[in-house]
Amino acid sequence: QVQLVESGGGLVQPGGSLRLSCTASGIIFSIYTMAWYRQAPGKQRELVATITRGGSTNYVDSVKGRFTISRDNAKDTIYLQMNSLKPEDTAVYYCYSTGLGRNYWGQGTQVTVSS
Repeated sequence: QVQLVESGGGLVQPGGSLRLSCTASGIIFSIYTMAWYRQAPGKQRELVATITRGGSTNYVDSVKGRFTISRDNAKDTIYLQMNSLKPEDTAVYYCYSTGLGRNYWGQGTQVTVSS
């Protein structure tokens, strides 16, 4: 059974930082492209960042220079380091994996940026 379990969300003030984690089980993690998506209330889910099995990364323009995605294949885990957080970053953040013709989602973790 495939599971993606996110953690690290919470409430943070504008300008603050959070680090999200997503640990996978049931997949050959090292060969999967991994990603973080987010969905704010009343908005569509959007792709935030991706990391390929080779470590190449890509980001949506709104988070470039502030967010960093990384992976640790030994721990079957990806991370999203989020700095200089803004209220518009408030959303549920989802972990996503794709590979071998299959896609999987985590359950999501809430990030709220507010003073």
